Amino acid sequence: MSLASVIRSEQKLLLPTYDRHHILFERGRGVYLWDSRSHRYLDFLSGIGVNALGHGHPAIQATLKRQAGRLIHTSNLFFHEYQAELAASLTRISELDRAFFCNSGTEAWEGALKLARSYARVQNSNGHKPKWRILALDDSFHGRTFGSLATTGQAKYRDPFAPLLPGVSFVGFNDTADLERRFDGSVCAICLETIQGEGGIRPISPEFLQLARKLTRSTGALLILDEIQCGLGRTGLHFAYQHYGVQPDIVTVAKPLAAGLPLGAILTTNRVATAMHPGMHGTTFGGGPLACAVAIQFLRLMEKLIPHVRASGAYFHAQLEGLKARHSCVGEVRGMGLMLGMELNSADAAKLVVHQLMKRGILINRTHETVLRFLPPYIIEKKHIDQVIRELDTALCSASSIPLLRQAHKSTTRSQS
Repeated sequence: MSLASVIRSEQKLLLPTYDRHHILFERGRGVYLWDSRSHRYLDFLSGIGVNALGHGHPAIQATLKRQAGRLIHTSNLFFHEYQAELAASLTRISELDRAFFCNSGTEAWEGALKLARSYARVQNSNGHKPKWRILALDDSFHGRTFGSLATTGQAKYRDPFAPLLPGVSFVGFNDTADLERRFDGSVCAICLETIQGEGGIRPISPEFLQLARKLTRSTGALLILDEIQCGLGRTGLHFAYQHYGVQPDIVTVAKPLAAGLPLGAILTTNRVATAMHPGMHGTTFGGGPLACAVAIQFLRLMEKLIPHVRASGAYFHAQLEGLKARHSCVGEVRGMGLMLGMELNSADAAKLVVHQLMKRGILINRTHETVLRFLPPYIIEKKHIDQVIRELDTALCSASSIPLLRQAHKSTTRSQS
């Protein structure tokens, strides 16, 4: 099927929710994708952090083939052999106690919010001051469902669907004074991404995260961390919060967990888990045998790759900083491990760079309008980083000329008038 026929069919049949690039991908292998015209692309986006092992990893393919031939789905009304094994791996590396499996990041976040409110209800029934408010952060992004939208600190996502879940207040990003002002005994949870993804690849500051932990402990509120994009090896540790020496009450994960299959998870403590009982929460598809079997294999492979992620991330970050020194359109370079962002001085510049890299066979995207986002697979090599840096260097030369072109256009317009 041609790209043109696919576009025509989608325009006729699908909800208009995506502004897609006009590329039809047909296959992938390792760090590369090939389109319908047999053009090869170096994938430094990895399905927005999902394909952390690249494409067609032989161990993942073998697990998929083996398990698909045995059992794909049963129901959470019954047991299968993989949920407990996967939970054991996740709780070990997170130093938490319990897991719940679902289908996606936004579903994990919804469950975490329900768990926080349920835990607060138990506290309230024991005579504590009523807790129900939730504090989230400006510029955050937690997903597309109603609770996730309510805690997403970007009006462009929330406003079309208002009114949303009540009781949510937003705190300035890394603004410790604002956090102290807004926190009181009525707060049941502080919710944040350890590194904001859609918000522009912005790590939370140690001071802010440590204050959030101190405040929640002082009243029995919960600290909930969204590690859907930054967790599971992406930053060079199992979880991004482990860079800070802070232990949360609830963590949500998803993107790379099942190597491309839909799977999310809520991780929490035994204390918080007591707020749930059978019938309060559930899922039809989440935690099925196929996805869990693949996730177990992913975690085994991730463990071996974490030192490589740290080394590759440090090298990539240093090269991006070198480009910053050479190009006037580049602002801050941010992130950890292989979750990196480069801020440009305009949305037009960021659009141009993404487009030029795509034409040169490199996939990235932009987030928060002006930030180039790099989420490559964990298996990238130095030669792949060097290729991206070379092409990015060329593209940034074009982006640096945008303000000059604008000024020339204004001067021409004035002279003509």
